[in-house]
Amino acid sequence: MSQDLQNVRGGSGEMFDAIAARYDLMNRLLSMGLDQGWRREAVRSLELGSRAPHGTVLDLATGTGDLALAIADAHDVRVIGIDPSAKMLEVGKQKVRYAHLDHRVELRLGDAQALELEDQSVDGVTMAFGIRNVPDRPKALREMARVTRDGGRVAILELSEPRDGILSKLAQVHIHTVVPWLGSVLSGASEYGYLQKSIAAFPPPEEFAETMRQSGLDVVSVEPLTFGVVCLYVGTPSRGGRGVAGGRAGKG
Repeated sequence: MSQDLQNVRGGSGEMFDAIAARYDLMNRLLSMGLDQGWRREAVRSLELGSRAPHGTVLDLATGTGDLALAIADAHDVRVIGIDPSAKMLEVGKQKVRYAHLDHRVELRLGDAQALELEDQSVDGVTMAFGIRNVPDRPKALREMARVTRDGGRVAILELSEPRDGILSKLAQVHIHTVVPWLGSVLSGASEYGYLQKSIAAFPPPEEFAETMRQSGLDVVSVEPLTFGVVCLYVGTPSRGGRGVAGGRAGKG
């Protein structure tokens, strides 16, 4: 590995530039093919069909555009995808062109902590597997609340390390051993070592839900998926800063 790559901050756009070419393949392998289903759950949770069938959705940490494309495939909406990695976006733009969705899906460089969008300008926000990489999570959450229209939904998918249950030990072995080893072998990059560390360091679901509340989002639901390996957090803007406690247990 070059000295420049060694100095790249974990979770940064530069780090993801280094793994962009094989990112999609690694997602399928490391999630055992489950990641696309998780994204469909996030799309469903936006409830766009009944609320904003022709609106605009913002997809943060859009990466190679999988979630942005899933949104556009499911609903006749405009999708703005934002990511700090230029090379991930290059791959995503190729996929958008291949899907003939250039007229509805726009991918651009940007920072979730400082969105160049007007207040209440989108009908929903999604973020898949990116919030743990944001240095100032409350700031990013406040930005999501700011740009989302009243009644709109914010859906955040994030990997989690199960702490209880019969499969928790197996999941921990997968995260701490299989993920960095397989990522390094197949991609030739050590960045997947950062991945397992960032998953283990992410707060428990109830703690992150409280961060959402304190950042201007009423929590609609906290839904563990696949035995808690992933959590889907859904919120809606709380204009008065109420941060009303909420959330329901979801399926495993």
